[in-house]
Amino acid sequence: MRAYWYDNEPGDQREDHDSGRPVDTDYLEKLGVLFFHYPNLDSVNTMARQRDYKNRDEITVSPERMGDVYEQKVKSFFEEHLHEDEEIRYILDGEGFFDVRSEEDEWVRIRLGRSDLLILPAGIYHRFTTDKNNYIKAMRLFKEEPKWTPLNRGPELNLNPHRQDYLENRGGVVKAAS
Repeated sequence: MRAYWYDNEPGDQREDHDSGRPVDTDYLEKLGVLFFHYPNLDSVNTMARQRDYKNRDEITVSPERMGDVYEQKVKSFFEEHLHEDEEIRYILDGEGFFDVRSEEDEWVRIRLGRSDLLILPAGIYHRFTTDKNNYIKAMRLFKEEPKWTPLNRGPELNLNPHRQDYLENRGGVVKAAS
């Protein structure tokens, strides 16, 4: 895992967009984002039990696996959104980026690779993309039945109870959508 401020320069979303300004895990934790490096599934299984995750699936994001819909899917994953559930991803192979909003509404880019596990809290604005290799295989963990429902950012989401909980749990340091 490597986290840094996104450079906001034009270009393909799958490029590094590295501003050269690193972000440490303490800052990510302040945003509610947790990171772990688990070289084996036993550690993932232990964490899943501790956090009451009962279900999981695997997703491979690549042109070979997804065919003609790959580019469309990668663009849809990159739309800024939130979820009403915690999002846990364990990277089985390949690399990709999760971008999360800071308290000043700037992007923090998090590069993940094999054996990295990321937990995003419910209500945080984020987006995802593969890197320029166009391949990542991840395990998704769920408390209940597997679901992935993105709610795209907009002013109406300021009233969403999961967004409100997220803002309150951060002590009001994260800006609401405008």
